[in-house]
Amino acid sequence: MIKPRTLSGFMELLPAPQQQMERIMSALRSTYSLYGFTPLDTPIIEDAQILLAKGGGETEKQIYRFTKGDSDLALRFDLTVPLAKYVALNYGQLSFPFRRYQIGKVYRGERAQRGRFREFYQADIDIIGDGALDIVNEAEIPSIIYRTFSTLGLKRFQIRVNNRKILNGFYAMQGLADKSQDVMRTVDKLDKIGADKVRELLIEDCGVSTEAADEVLNFISIQGTNTEVLSALEGYKGRNEIFDQGLWELSEVTRYLASFGVPEENFAVDLTIARGLDYYTGTVYETTLLDHPEIGSVCSGGRYDNLAEYYTNKQLPGVGISIGLTRLFYVLGEQGMLNPELNCAPADVLVLPMTEDLAPAIALSTALREAGIRTQLYTEKKKFKAKMSYADKLGIPYAVFLGEDEINSGEVKWKDLASGEQFSAPQTEAIAAIAAGLAAKETGKPIKE
Repeated sequence: MIKPRTLSGFMELLPAPQQQMERIMSALRSTYSLYGFTPLDTPIIEDAQILLAKGGGETEKQIYRFTKGDSDLALRFDLTVPLAKYVALNYGQLSFPFRRYQIGKVYRGERAQRGRFREFYQADIDIIGDGALDIVNEAEIPSIIYRTFSTLGLKRFQIRVNNRKILNGFYAMQGLADKSQDVMRTVDKLDKIGADKVRELLIEDCGVSTEAADEVLNFISIQGTNTEVLSALEGYKGRNEIFDQGLWELSEVTRYLASFGVPEENFAVDLTIARGLDYYTGTVYETTLLDHPEIGSVCSGGRYDNLAEYYTNKQLPGVGISIGLTRLFYVLGEQGMLNPELNCAPADVLVLPMTEDLAPAIALSTALREAGIRTQLYTEKKKFKAKMSYADKLGIPYAVFLGEDEINSGEVKWKDLASGEQFSAPQTEAIAAIAAGLAAKETGKPIKE
């Protein structure tokens, strides 16, 4: 016999946590839909040439690539490259700005470790413009992040925002334009290694002068309220055109946030945010849980100038964010933040027939389902205690008993398995009472801080 096993780096959940994961996905879908995003699903397998158009570096090393006949194929490693192909391919049939959300599995052959997976869900939203994309879209993204995490049940989180043009313009002022990418990658490590080590790396690895390194550290250490940070940045105005454009964009994004319903305590202008990718060209976002900074960013993204440059000559700017859903779910579980009171049962009601003729129990089960109540009909020849144990293990809220007395009187008898209370009422009233009881129990959110 072959010993069953799951590959390292692949998550496989038991039924109850799978229900919790599904709740989170459902909350994401409903939130994204509120903002006019359309769902999208792209193939997991693509032509390797399509996926690796940009290619190089870590992507080449981590991609799962294989041949089938004459075809050179690969598993998608993110949802952005397939989106770029999709928009280029269907450009003539799409309406712009094109707003899509996608929740799907991606694959990376990196070393599996705690909280890092080889197969994992990403949840992405992107807004793609045709030739241009208004700055308001960049302000709307933090409001979507805010609503998403609030809907999930989080309160103590902060969306940190910066603009790559501010950074590029600042480095150009310091004569570091040719080294700006290396400097930004180094500064991006500030939270992990501290200011002294960053200063040392800037001087030794990036070839930055001592004076310029101090200027960089002074600049990124500007802190305070959003108004205070923006006010401090005004002091650098007029010295670089790119910087001035970035400051205007950041000010506009911040200005619109109150109208979008984002409280100031959940949003901060943070000059240390650079996003390591060269891909982003404007506003950049990182979201952190305030009580768990060790987790790092749980939602990040930004503005880019040309989504599909490898597949089309059309200019398709966009803005987007991504949640590493599998990793977030794993971390929330590890921190005990998944709501244990949330109903994770596969059914709301277990119908237990007490007669040989099953027709009345089948009819009752059908009536319950038509009322939108998830119902399981249990017909196995087991002792009553075993049947109740089954309902208990699955956490099913209600058991309904249907014997000769109930059938003859037209009554339904049911038990609240959490409280132990038993009730009896005519079928229509019973169904209404069970529905009301379920609604009262369903008050929690997927995450509990």
